[in-house]
Amino acid sequence: MRLSDYDTSKRYQATVCSSKRLTPTDSDDEVKEIALSVTDYTPKRIEACIGVVVPGPHDYGHKTHFRLYTLADVPVQHGNNTQITIVVKRCNNVDPYSGESYRGIASNYLCDLKVNEAITITGPYSIPFAIPDDKSANILMIGMGTGIAPFRAFVKHIYKELGGWEGKVRLFYGARTGLELLYMNKHHDDFSNYYDEETFQAFSSLSIRPHWDEDVALTQALELQEQEVWDLICCHNTYVYVAGHNRINTMLDKAFAEMAGSQDKWYRRKKELQAGQRWMELLY
Repeated sequence: MRLSDYDTSKRYQATVCSSKRLTPTDSDDEVKEIALSVTDYTPKRIEACIGVVVPGPHDYGHKTHFRLYTLADVPVQHGNNTQITIVVKRCNNVDPYSGESYRGIASNYLCDLKVNEAITITGPYSIPFAIPDDKSANILMIGMGTGIAPFRAFVKHIYKELGGWEGKVRLFYGARTGLELLYMNKHHDDFSNYYDEETFQAFSSLSIRPHWDEDVALTQALELQEQEVWDLICCHNTYVYVAGHNRINTMLDKAFAEMAGSQDKWYRRKKELQAGQRWMELLY
């Protein structure tokens, strides 16, 4: 769906409960975790995202600006109020031709918010991720950047709310540096809460040259666990979730083609997973 296809007519006022930076102050990337309190607003499932309406006017005559953000935590109910959490990376883009810098409208708006400020949100909207009902199913999560947000909510939901998960739960996450591994660095390591779960394992991969403008070496982590990863891909009850920048698809196609032995074999397997609704993507 395009952003213009979403129904934004039903709107809610949300109040900022907290806004904390996840990346260190000396990092080039600023990523914030923002918790919002909303009245009479309850996502039916953890597999959801919210819409944020940024007041205008904006360029090209737009009165408002609309963007989607996935939930980064399990919603917490407090009476009629629901606390929801999102992760936002401040974006400032440079035009490759003119060299002119453009501020990301929604990301800068959200990152500048202070506690107790009010914003307008819409939704919730479903996302193309669905946790299987079968607790013996395997879950393979692969992400980079803020793509970690829905996976954080998934893992917490699986082990804190559902419990008794029997299938393997594997998380592969890539970043340029260790401190930019959101929720997996020395300051914020939420996933360490689940390392004692027999079925859970998380793997990270860092760029060899973090200050170079090149892709995160996510595939290194996959290659180090190649046998288990490919066994999971071939298993009839494995569900694969991919989140992050859309260039991750090219990286994964190359890595899985090598595991399969050929590009054709991998594409056939990928189509089988997609046909069975066991390959799901949330890309930007």
